[in-house]
Amino acid sequence: MTKKRVDHVGVMVKDIDASIKFYTEIIGFELNGRITHTNGVIQLAFLGFGNSDETEVELIQGYNDSLPIEGKVHHFAVTVPDVQAEFDRLKQLNVSFIDQEITTLPNGYRYFFVSGPDGEWIELFQR
Repeated sequence: MTKKRVDHVGVMVKDIDASIKFYTEIIGFELNGRITHTNGVIQLAFLGFGNSDETEVELIQGYNDSLPIEGKVHHFAVTVPDVQAEFDRLKQLNVSFIDQEITTLPNGYRYFFVSGPDGEWIELFQR
């Protein structure tokens, strides 16, 4: 059997430009590509961290604008080398925090959640 991995996580958004700006300027993603779907309506943007073999986040605009409060994906996690430093950095920016403090799990993993432009949950995670 071939090795499998998650290719991308699709996140439906209302304003793709605002979402690209948030994910690149606040969270630190790079825009890997942006296209219009073959139906001519749906806009897609693919974000990552520069590694061609990584899991990407796909932003989708125009498929369905009736998004629930927590967004169309409950959350996805971004690995960070120092969760405390990331928490402190984001506190200085105009970011909506879901967690007001960092959670430490029994295994030592640490994380907190922030909210994206359409209410999607983004977990900043350190093993």
